Amino acid sequence: MHKGKFRFGEFIIERVIFIGGVTSVVLVFLIFAFVFKEGLPVFRGYSIRDFLFGTIWQPTLPPPNGPKFGLLPNLWGSLLVTAGAAVLAIPLGVATAVFIGHVAPKRIAEGLKAIIELLGAVPSVAIGFVGVVAVSPLVKMWFHLDTGKSAIAGAILLAFLAIPTITTISEDALSTIPRDYAHASLALGATRWQTIYRVLIPSAKPGIVAAVMLGMGRAIGETMVVIMATGNAGLLPEQGVWNAFTHSVRTITGTIGSEALEVAKGEPHYHALFMLGVILLLITLLFNYIASLALGRGKRMVRA
Repeated sequence: MHKGKFRFGEFIIERVIFIGGVTSVVLVFLIFAFVFKEGLPVFRGYSIRDFLFGTIWQPTLPPPNGPKFGLLPNLWGSLLVTAGAAVLAIPLGVATAVFIGHVAPKRIAEGLKAIIELLGAVPSVAIGFVGVVAVSPLVKMWFHLDTGKSAIAGAILLAFLAIPTITTISEDALSTIPRDYAHASLALGATRWQTIYRVLIPSAKPGIVAAVMLGMGRAIGETMVVIMATGNAGLLPEQGVWNAFTHSVRTITGTIGSEALEVAKGEPHYHALFMLGVILLLITLLFNYIASLALGRGKRMVRA
């Protein structure tokens, strides 16, 4: 009797987990289908080529010259601040994970890990406010700019958001590496730093790659921080990448967040914003797909 109840309970739990997983997949599909359905009508009066390769985003420009729904200024801004965040967040995040997992004493490591995870729970609007009152003035002073609201300010704040994700997942990946790897390396005469650099980090590379992809996925999908810190000027660079970093940019999320409440349903501008959402979903799915591939490769390496 007891065994039968146990099997029945196990059956129920398995079905609940299965239904939960299927429901999650269906919801993601429905969200994508809805966003795509709402965005597709923009191409009734605006060509796909002009949208994908257009260099101007001016939805309020009157006919016959407008409106303009060029993707490139928004896409460029998103990629620019995300790349800047990656340059800052990846070294800091991975180094922090190594310090927590293989350098710091256990008590310090546990405390530091708790603090890093707590940072990941800080609301992005609070970080954006810090950027407005603290980071932007410092950027303006350090780089002698007319305004501190720039791509580099946005990159700094997005790095702050991405570091907890990169650190936590990278530390988990490093903790799955068998201790025998480190012991064997040390027995062969390698130093602790050589063991970390040449043995542990390469062995945890798939997990670290996944951590980076997930961290960058969060960065490119962030809204409030980039609205508050980047200046929201949708212009393509004219004098090189560094010039672009020190000037205002507008990201896909920033455009959607700042304009979505100002348009009426059914207008071309309304559908163009949803098509921006489709592009953002595709980019985010790409990041998550790469992360899944890396995690799958890491699991196979551990099993081997």
